[in-house]
Amino acid sequence: MNDVNDAPEAVQDETPDMPETTPEIDYAEELLARDKDIADLKDRLLRQAAETENTRRRLERDKADTAAYAMTGFARDLLAVADNLRRAVAALPAEGFDGVRAGIEATERELTAIFGRHGIARVETEGQKLDPNRHQAMLEVEAEGVEPGSIVAELQAGYVIKDRLLRPALVSVAKG
Repeated sequence: MNDVNDAPEAVQDETPDMPETTPEIDYAEELLARDKDIADLKDRLLRQAAETENTRRRLERDKADTAAYAMTGFARDLLAVADNLRRAVAALPAEGFDGVRAGIEATERELTAIFGRHGIARVETEGQKLDPNRHQAMLEVEAEGVEPGSIVAELQAGYVIKDRLLRPALVSVAKG
């Protein structure tokens, strides 16, 4: 009987005061906020992955360009040798010096073959219209029967390495 006297007079409510909104609404808002955060993080991750891939591609392209065009400076220096070989053959008299002429021409052919193996080619000028990306007009001359802007003569050979210009061809062009 003592138990009855020990019983509390009123049962106290031990649950905390509830906010006016229901828990489902709070959870839904929290879920929406987290979904937005996840979407933002996913977007940032995808952008970073794309940027990383673009950087990798650019570096690979730069590496390939470096390998392909590494010898550009050296090739430009050798162009002077090719020019001098051509001048040497042109300076020889028509008669005599056949052995010297043959030796110089053989050396010039070998140099041209080496250029070809390394992707160095001569810029075409004969019968071409002036292309400012490959030719440099040095003179304008009167030329009958030639369309204005056409190349009349090559003063110095131009060269490309693969698809890049090493040196423009110096040319004379027909007046308009």
